[in-house]
Amino acid sequence: MPFLRTSLLSAEPAGVLQSLDELFALAHAMEQEAAKRYDALAEDMRGQGKDDLADVFTKLAAAEREHVDSVTRWSQSRRGKSPDSALVRWEAPETLDPEAAAQVRTSRLMTPYRALAMAVRNEERAFAFWSYLAAYSDDPDIKKASEAMAKEELGHVATLRKERRRAYHREHERSGAEASSVPLRQIDAQRLELRLVMQLGDMEQRLSGPAAIRTRDIRQQTIEMADATVGLGSYPASMEHKGPLEIAEALVDGYLDGAERSSDAAHLESLQQLAERAISRLAWLRSLSAE
Repeated sequence: MPFLRTSLLSAEPAGVLQSLDELFALAHAMEQEAAKRYDALAEDMRGQGKDDLADVFTKLAAAEREHVDSVTRWSQSRRGKSPDSALVRWEAPETLDPEAAAQVRTSRLMTPYRALAMAVRNEERAFAFWSYLAAYSDDPDIKKASEAMAKEELGHVATLRKERRRAYHREHERSGAEASSVPLRQIDAQRLELRLVMQLGDMEQRLSGPAAIRTRDIRQQTIEMADATVGLGSYPASMEHKGPLEIAEALVDGYLDGAERSSDAAHLESLQQLAERAISRLAWLRSLSAE
């Protein structure tokens, strides 16, 4: 799936990968950098007496180190050697948004939920990066490996979103207990996808040039996704009145939630494909919002 410049990627990658060795070196460096940044945040939070946040970042750092080890094993399996950092030719995307990291250190409103939301965004950025490289690579082996990396990052997104939801519920248990017990009317994913189709059509009319063309492509993809989501998921009917970003975000969560719960291999694969396309769409919508 081609990616134009998005808010997840502040700039397009500086080139294309020339070899699998270079791919493994870059992936290894990115995961190491992420682990280092999370360790630093954990130390900062511990120093400020914010042990709950320190625990979140410690776990994130440990997860990134597991990713480092995974890339090392993959490189050894495919190339017979560990990744070589000397092969990293150009700067990778920020593994942690510097502004977000600064906010963690200074904001009094930072919570585990907000910290995990930042981590989700980081993994989405990595997903966008590897998807971009896969789309523009002419080497079949590099394309396949980049696609595998993107899929791996998508799994990380799913895991972190799950943790983020748990944190949200922990932080809102009291308000949830006081909420009305009257059941809300629910709609399925197709209803939301079709609502998003209408919103994308309106957006296309206001845009021009490449942005309009890309929005038209996203709208067509959304029509196709709507056809595949009849009776899938359950969302509050009030979501229909939200903006495209909120709807797109809800659909990502819905597909990832469904994939977590699915025990049918074919259904699981379908939901993962929907989630991948939905995250790509969300990235594009965020880029338009940022502009």
